[in-house]
Amino acid sequence: MSAVPSASIADQNASLETRLARFPAQQVGLASQRVLSYREAHGADSAALPLVLLHGIGSGAASWVQQFEVLGAARRVMAWDAPGYGVSTPVAPESPAAADYATVLEAWLDALGIERCVLLGHSLGAIIAGAFATSWPQRVAGLLLLSPAGGYGEASAEVRETKRDQRLAMLNELGPQGLAEKRSANMVSAHASDEARAWVRWNMARVVPQGYAQATHLLANADLASDLARLDGRLAQPLVQKLALAVGAEDTITPPAACELLARAAGTSLQVVPRAGHAGYIEAPAAYTAIIDTFCRDCDGQRSQ
Repeated sequence: MSAVPSASIADQNASLETRLARFPAQQVGLASQRVLSYREAHGADSAALPLVLLHGIGSGAASWVQQFEVLGAARRVMAWDAPGYGVSTPVAPESPAAADYATVLEAWLDALGIERCVLLGHSLGAIIAGAFATSWPQRVAGLLLLSPAGGYGEASAEVRETKRDQRLAMLNELGPQGLAEKRSANMVSAHASDEARAWVRWNMARVVPQGYAQATHLLANADLASDLARLDGRLAQPLVQKLALAVGAEDTITPPAACELLARAAGTSLQVVPRAGHAGYIEAPAAYTAIIDTFCRDCDGQRSQ
């Protein structure tokens, strides 16, 4: 595939940044001098459940602009910059667990007055979403995981350390900009538009090294399958009323076979989206936004019943 001229990339980024300006970054103060940055769209339907979006390790709140534009017309939609991303205060541990991020998520929802929501996690965000749902299930009307990262918590110490150290070495060697140039192409399928590729690269180039390093430790420490098995509630009522997983058919980072194992742990089926890679919600926004919208409407219907 030929390289995209730099002027064209700049034009594509400018177009998306213009659209993003409708949903400016905001900040809210939490306990212990903590700040959390986020973006939000205020939907017209006050009866609809709020939708909360958690991004992956190489991304941020801005990556959801296409979902803000469509889903934000009907319901309140919020996306955070995870702790250590944007201007959000990092979590305290150098090598954190999912619970460290879930605790911040709970405080952020409290600050915004969100008692119950539809929670969506993409990739690493799925790990945080799963941990939150197991600790505060009463606050999750539905849990939707897109291309979920399972984590390496159940792997051997050698595997965990190798995976962690390889990613940290790449960050130290390349920095965020170099990381984006080297890794962003892996996030999409061969069918992705130049605009989608540019937007993935733009978001990845803006990660904060400390936050990315902590998220790398989180990935090594986490075990999403265990949380999903707990949520499934095999011996009792499930903890979360509605749970679903989806992945791009051409996702090479969290491939369908790996996501199928997580779906089995959750006691649910896996939806596979054709012609989409890991950052499917960016490269195939119509298909993914339809999945999210259908899931949210189902959760709305359960609440009304």
